[in-house]
Amino acid sequence: MPASPLTVYTYAKCSTCREAVKWLRAHRIDFVEKPIRETPPTLAELRRMLALQDGSLRRLFNTSGQDYRAMGLGEKLPALTPDEALTLLAQNGNLVKRPFALGAKRGAVGFDAETWATAFGG
Repeated sequence: MPASPLTVYTYAKCSTCREAVKWLRAHRIDFVEKPIRETPPTLAELRRMLALQDGSLRRLFNTSGQDYRAMGLGEKLPALTPDEALTLLAQNGNLVKRPFALGAKRGAVGFDAETWATAFGG
């Protein structure tokens, strides 16, 4: 068992999130599921994920979401500092790309079975 469990932030109405959870269960990978809207990832978790995503802030954002578009983040994001962008994400789970899965040394945003198999085993 890993030093810290895999934490997966999901949205119940998201079919991709349900598919990811089903995949984790099928591969018997222990995880803790958290509702992304009610409890978004913390700043510390977002910083860890950013490092695991090679510093690409845009990869952490749900760019197809209504909140992202309503806030005009497509145009604003390049001008934001990493701290400003991560604070936005920590305050609004709707902005975070989901599912958002973070383990002790690995992380993934969005769901792709091949990527998750490499990152989390299975």
